[in-house]
Amino acid sequence: MAQSAMFAGLVFDEGGVPAEVAYVGETACYVVMDDDFRRHIDAVQVDLQVLRFMREQVEGQRDLAVKTMLDMLGKDDIFTKAALESSINNIEQNVGQSLPDEAKQWLGMLGFKIVIDFHGNVVDLQMPAGGIEGDE
Repeated sequence: MAQSAMFAGLVFDEGGVPAEVAYVGETACYVVMDDDFRRHIDAVQVDLQVLRFMREQVEGQRDLAVKTMLDMLGKDDIFTKAALESSINNIEQNVGQSLPDEAKQWLGMLGFKIVIDFHGNVVDLQMPAGGIEGDE
C-alpha cells in the first residue's frame, strides 16, 4: 500500500472539489465526499491509473519522447537512452513515491488535473496543452 499520495493536490472529485489526502494506518488515501460521507480511496488505485495512462501516451510516440528527453538532458549516449527506456517500462513502480512539491505546483499551474469518482475511478485526466507531437 502507498505511504504517499503521488498526485496530492492534483486530484479532484467530479464536482471540482480538491481531494484531501488522509492516512488509514500507513496507507495514503484520497478523500472525496459522497453526499455527507467521506470516502477514503487508496492512493495506489488512483495513482496506478494515472501512471498507466501516461505510459500509454508515451508508448504512442516512444521514439520521439525518448529523443526529446535526451535533448532536454543534453545527452545522447546509449546509457542515458537505456535508463530512459527503462524508466518508461517501469513507470508503475513509482507508485507510493511522492512527486516533489515544486513539480506538483508546476503541473497544477500548467492545468494538469485528475478527476475521480467516489469509487476511485479516474473519469477525466486533464493534461497540459502541447503534449508530445510528431514531426509533420
